Amino acid sequence: MKFSKTLLFSTVLVAGATLALGTSEANADEVYTVQANDSLSKISMKFAGDNSLINAIAEDNNIADTNMIFEGTQLTIATDGSSSKKAPVQQEAKAQQPAQQEVQQQEVKEPAQQAAPKKQESSSNQSSSAGSSSAKEWIANKESSGSYSATNGRYIGRYQLDSSYLNGDHSAANQEKVANQYVNDRYGSWEGAKSFWQSHGWY
Repeated sequence: MKFSKTLLFSTVLVAGATLALGTSEANADEVYTVQANDSLSKISMKFAGDNSLINAIAEDNNIADTNMIFEGTQLTIATDGSSSKKAPVQQEAKAQQPAQQEVQQQEVKEPAQQAAPKKQESSSNQSSSAGSSSAKEWIANKESSGSYSATNGRYIGRYQLDSSYLNGDHSAANQEKVANQYVNDRYGSWEGAKSFWQSHGWY
């Protein structure tokens, strides 16, 4: 019985010593001598892989200005294994970046694809507008040779509108406005008015 207790106690001592040794190694401070062109940021990158140690190094070594260190100065760096822990996180972040870029590229492409129908719609509107303008000019030439001052009895101006429609305002702007309203109400478009004129000789 005594032999087993002694063996067990020795095992516990060895395990405890190993644990203590591992802990002291994990929490051991390192002394680093500042090199030419060094900065706290560069030193932090060497030990932690990022800028997380800048403030800790400054506090541990009584550095008032984190932007000013001198070559040859010996700094105590508290290393707790953070650099080995953070490296995989950075690799993970790098691995995620391509995926995020792909999503952004898809988001950029989608609006461009949606914009295509708008261009087609716009071009169809332009052709329709051009057709209306052409039909409008055709009627104006037939009615008055395009003259806003032409008169024929009670019919006035470029589109030979009934004088009652113009309400005494024979200006070019009012003639255009009233003509558009008249054609839209009666025929729906200048093309419709032109087709009617071609069939009946008037509109």
